[in-house]
Amino acid sequence: MSNDSIVYRSVSDVSGPLLIVDNTHNVSYNEVVKVRAPNGELLTGTVLETGRGRAIIQVFEGTSGLDADLTAVRFTGETMHLPVSTEILGRVLDGAGNPLDKGPPLTAEDHWDIYGSPINPYARQYPRQPIQTGLSSIDGLNTLVRGQKLPIFSGSGLPHNRIAAQIVRQAKIPGEEGDFAIVFGAMGITATEAQYFMDSFEETGALEHTTLFLNLANDPAIERIITPRAALTAAEYLAYESDLHVLVILTDMTNYAEALREISAARSEIPGRRGYPGYLYTDLSLIYERAGRIKGRKGTITQMPILSMPQDDMTHPIPDLTGYITEGQIIVGRSVHRRGIYPPIDPGPSLSRLMKEGIGEGMTRFDHKEVQAQLYYGYSEGRDLRDLVAVVGAEALTERDQKYLKFADRFEAEFINQGEFEDRSFEQTLDIGWDLLSDFPERELKRCDPETIAWAKSQKLYKSA
Repeated sequence: MSNDSIVYRSVSDVSGPLLIVDNTHNVSYNEVVKVRAPNGELLTGTVLETGRGRAIIQVFEGTSGLDADLTAVRFTGETMHLPVSTEILGRVLDGAGNPLDKGPPLTAEDHWDIYGSPINPYARQYPRQPIQTGLSSIDGLNTLVRGQKLPIFSGSGLPHNRIAAQIVRQAKIPGEEGDFAIVFGAMGITATEAQYFMDSFEETGALEHTTLFLNLANDPAIERIITPRAALTAAEYLAYESDLHVLVILTDMTNYAEALREISAARSEIPGRRGYPGYLYTDLSLIYERAGRIKGRKGTITQMPILSMPQDDMTHPIPDLTGYITEGQIIVGRSVHRRGIYPPIDPGPSLSRLMKEGIGEGMTRFDHKEVQAQLYYGYSEGRDLRDLVAVVGAEALTERDQKYLKFADRFEAEFINQGEFEDRSFEQTLDIGWDLLSDFPERELKRCDPETIAWAKSQKLYKSA
């Protein structure tokens, strides 16, 4: 007799969102479970732990109203699958992949296991070629590369949702717009935030090439665990079956980790750092490592997970472990935000470790690396001088120091700062950079090759001070 035809009435305990079933046979981890409540309602769950004839089940809808003696359980023998097809683009789904919009049910060309499988390291190709976000602070200074994992670290009250929405609206691959798609997964957001995302993408037409997975704050915690996996499954289908370059944005990974901690506590597991389960690193890596490029496949998956750091603490387990797995970080800085700058991305601690693989001749522009290095140098000098001015006053600065101090202010106001609906190309970003560098005489541009400076002069981009 197959396991999916057996109905178990051996529920021994109902604890929080969990059911514990005894005397089970051939039950698998992550298996989908159907639970018949005493009132006849059919609920869905998943197996969190199994062994020694016992299974621990997380019920999606919660266990309110369930009675251990009157509840029946059936194990389906399958893990959770997502119906996939190209029609998934332009749709708004809940965290488990069910339609939230007014569209028809999803037409499935296939059903894929949401837990996927890791990419074989031998099959991986090194990330190459850029993705244009339209934000100068990312495109010019920390370029996003196809196949990269580049998280955005933010803090409570900072506009990371606005930044995420702007990236969805503007992200593209110049010249290959038809081969580009976005999968947006939101976890633990409010209904107001969900409506903001839907309205923003619909009004600007971005929804046409985007799939939204929305898990709300009042949805079950287990759905929060499923959401990024469902989103990445959709991305894998679009990338590897439809040959698209897919950008996956996941917000907020802190809400995901909190759900993981909640379920771990309900299972009475021994906690690790700050109460998070000891397997947090492994769990996050199973999500992040689903990004990349595969040999022989045209499509790629690029990830931009967003997480809000509790108390702006980069040593907190979530950003700390994320930093070990991913290839850099974009920092949304509170001090930059207080200066009235949008997007408040702080170039100082931000880093894209794979930037060099996505810039230069034939990708962005041949002068990109030199302009980026010179801008970084000028801005860091200006920021250091701000601290000095606070001690000795601006009058004590030399003429050269005054130039760098002015440059830091202009850099924030004209390069980092841009409108919420202002979409800049790579060329526009680099042109703004040269305009700012025109404040300095040629002898100060020590990170630019003389031939590059001569070219910038011939193009009237650099007007020597």
